[in-house]
Amino acid sequence: MEDFGFLQMQEIQKQLQEKYKDKWTPLSPQTGSNSLLWLMVELGEAADIIKKDGSGKIMEEPAVRKHFIEELSDVMMYFNDVMLCYGISTAELKEVYLEKHRRNMERW
Repeated sequence: MEDFGFLQMQEIQKQLQEKYKDKWTPLSPQTGSNSLLWLMVELGEAADIIKKDGSGKIMEEPAVRKHFIEELSDVMMYFNDVMLCYGISTAELKEVYLEKHRRNMERW
């Protein structure tokens, strides 16, 4: 099974941006805060599913699970938009992510 990672997600986001360039605000540092706000809204929608349906339904009911995953997909789409707005490459993300992981592993 092929891994689905940030590089592929960013390519998909670029395709969406190109398709809707006449309708959507372009991704840039000036619009990055908008993408971040939308990301937060989508996180809230995912949290609402946990609050309303509970973890059990997410694990056991296919329709609830799919809805939850769709909201997480929206989160990832906006997360990638934020990265694109600020020109953050997947290589930069990996480097800083692994650095942060190392610090967390040594924390306690």
